[in-house]
Amino acid sequence: MLSSAQSSTSRRDDFGTLPDGRDVHRWTLADETGLTASVLTYGAILQSLTVPGTDGRAVNVALGYDTLGGYLTRVPYFGATIGRFGNRIAGGRFTLDGRVHEVPLSDAPRPNSLHGGEEGFDTRLWEAEPVDGGVELTLVSADGDQGFPGTLRVSVRYTLTAGQLRIDYRATTDAPTVVNLTNHSYLNLAGEGADTVLDHELALAADAFLPVDPQLIPLGAAGSVAGTPFDFTTPRALGERIHEAHEQLRLAGGYDHCWVLDGGRTAEPRPVAWLAHAPSGRVLTVSTTEPGIQVYSGNGLDGSLTGPSGRRYGRYAGVALETQHFPDSPNRPDFPSTELRPGAEYRSTTIYGFGGEAPRQ
Repeated sequence: MLSSAQSSTSRRDDFGTLPDGRDVHRWTLADETGLTASVLTYGAILQSLTVPGTDGRAVNVALGYDTLGGYLTRVPYFGATIGRFGNRIAGGRFTLDGRVHEVPLSDAPRPNSLHGGEEGFDTRLWEAEPVDGGVELTLVSADGDQGFPGTLRVSVRYTLTAGQLRIDYRATTDAPTVVNLTNHSYLNLAGEGADTVLDHELALAADAFLPVDPQLIPLGAAGSVAGTPFDFTTPRALGERIHEAHEQLRLAGGYDHCWVLDGGRTAEPRPVAWLAHAPSGRVLTVSTTEPGIQVYSGNGLDGSLTGPSGRRYGRYAGVALETQHFPDSPNRPDFPSTELRPGAEYRSTTIYGFGGEAPRQ
């Protein structure tokens, strides 16, 4: 299929069959710059993201699998659309309108709900339809699904044009609920089979971050990044300070924290993060409407999983830049609200742009 409006192409092929016999499809999008993205109907997963470099090579920079079987293990959420609530909810409990809701504990050994529970949106088969420049996936999450109230109707639209992958999230509900959607792609701009992202430079439009307790739940108010290994207000290598003797790094085994983005929630996406790999010349600019970004440095990757390149994914093999609201927001009235009520629409947009320049020191 060709969309003249977007100067990009999309095609669908088969990607396997679920144990219950339902077919999984892969939608591959391509634009005029050589950027390609493959999206699965299982989990609304970004399965691959192939990006040209200044060295003339185009490589897949998204960690993942080349067969459906790998994704059914669901171990590290490679490329997944996360919902109904991305990140952690302390104790798997929250109160909404005076009623306590319990959601599955899925963050072992920590007593938290993580990424929507054991059967979150990353485990669902989504419906898909082509749109100009991309594909739109839809899902209905029933009232009580994983303990969350309200029937939620969700759409995730991936579109590709002019070197940018845009992800638009929309949701409505028939009863008060909480929503926090994100994408959990692990990126390595050297290629998904490269050893580490610790040589990548990262910059964040954030003067503050959320320190966490031993369960990786925010302690309270945001803390300044100044004078800490969490200061990426100017570009620094991810590995420059990741091994420092800082209590927050020790608790998470690296970076697994939410940065409070300058400007808070915005109506339109604005640039908030830059990731650069000097040898290939690849630079990623992340723009979003969200108030926070969770940076996860792949601390839990242990070499037991193998990607399409045939290389094992060791510690720090990829970095996730998860645009979202703050962890444990349903229990934190001082955080930006994640509540969604009937008659309102949840809207969130994140754009991964390639081909620009990273901020200078």
